[in-house]
Amino acid sequence: MHALCRDCLSQIAPARRCPHCGSPRIKAHEELFSLSIAHMDCDAFYASVEKRDNPELADKPVVIGGGKRGVVSTACYVARIRGVRSAMPMFQVMKLCPDAVVIKPRMQAYAEVSRQVRAMMDELTPDVEPLSLDEAFMDLGGTQRLHGAPPAVMLARLVKRMKDEIGITGSIGLSHNKFLAKVASDLDKPRGYSVIGKAETSTFLQDKPVRLIWGIGPAAQASLEKAGIRTFADLLRWDRRDLSTRFGSTGERLWHLARGEDRRRVSANAPMKSISNETTFFEDTASTEVLDGHLWRLAEKVSDRAKAKQQAGRVVTLKLKRADHTALTRRLSLRDATQMADVIYRTARDLLDQVGNQGPYRLLGCGISDLVPETQADITGDLLDPLATQRAKAERATDSIRERFGADAIRKGRALR
Repeated sequence: MHALCRDCLSQIAPARRCPHCGSPRIKAHEELFSLSIAHMDCDAFYASVEKRDNPELADKPVVIGGGKRGVVSTACYVARIRGVRSAMPMFQVMKLCPDAVVIKPRMQAYAEVSRQVRAMMDELTPDVEPLSLDEAFMDLGGTQRLHGAPPAVMLARLVKRMKDEIGITGSIGLSHNKFLAKVASDLDKPRGYSVIGKAETSTFLQDKPVRLIWGIGPAAQASLEKAGIRTFADLLRWDRRDLSTRFGSTGERLWHLARGEDRRRVSANAPMKSISNETTFFEDTASTEVLDGHLWRLAEKVSDRAKAKQQAGRVVTLKLKRADHTALTRRLSLRDATQMADVIYRTARDLLDQVGNQGPYRLLGCGISDLVPETQADITGDLLDPLATQRAKAERATDSIRERFGADAIRKGRALR
């Protein structure tokens, strides 16, 4: 049995406390120093950044989201104890946790912290596959000679550095493939460190619910339950061909995952597919003026995220949802990829005009897709709009002011509607 002190990073024999620093944060496992596939997940990321930047929030239930008909982006663990969960409607949040401190997302701030975390991960291995701003897979196979320590030690060092140097915490899942590493990172949060070894895989999964599988949402879970599949043990009773016949390609995937098999590689080049933002209104609206003001703010947020990620999109998408939850989606391909809020807004506004008066609407969203590096964006001018270049220069100047003095330092009039 191998053990690791997560505070002083000493490799020790299993013990209740570290013989070197006295810490009780000991991780012991037979395969601890032989596994190399990891999943790192920041703990309540957006809320953690807000608490770091405002220590007065330390012991308060912080919820990132907004509007009584909006939904939760992230809730801190204090709020989660009260029953608050991601994607929960805000009106329900206020019933469960009336003293919640609700904060609108600051995507630029979160993106900057994400870049700092990513830089630390890149120091460990070139094989980092980000899934979002706050989580990523890592393959540390073959790095022991480089670092002079097994992957398990370097992962503990990573989350220690995140806490000491950036002020946020993360949880580690360590295993022999991506599926199990992702499962492991959710087992013990916050500040968790969980290991699932090869030898224990089948025993570990046996009685676990299939909802542990990444991508199995409520609809898929209901479909599986209709077939009598609730646990991994239920899956194991199915023939491979029958699963494929019943569930198609998903059935083939389920057959392998039921046995803890996942041959996907950690891919540092896995492309981001889109960048988007949306808002749910306090009251349904068909007002063009109200929709326009929100559309500009959404375009700004999409632009901010694209610039933070050094990405641009060739396609602009508009999303609308009516009171009865029916959705309208419109897309337009651009001549040049863009990351500029002005271009995203104007294109989305044209799409909104094309939709016409089909409201009232409860939700509005916009985004960009078909992403490319920002070096390939906003290259040529627009002969039909000679002021486009001037507006782009003004937007870059605005970005500089907001970066120096804060996101609210300067705003367009339409954003105040």
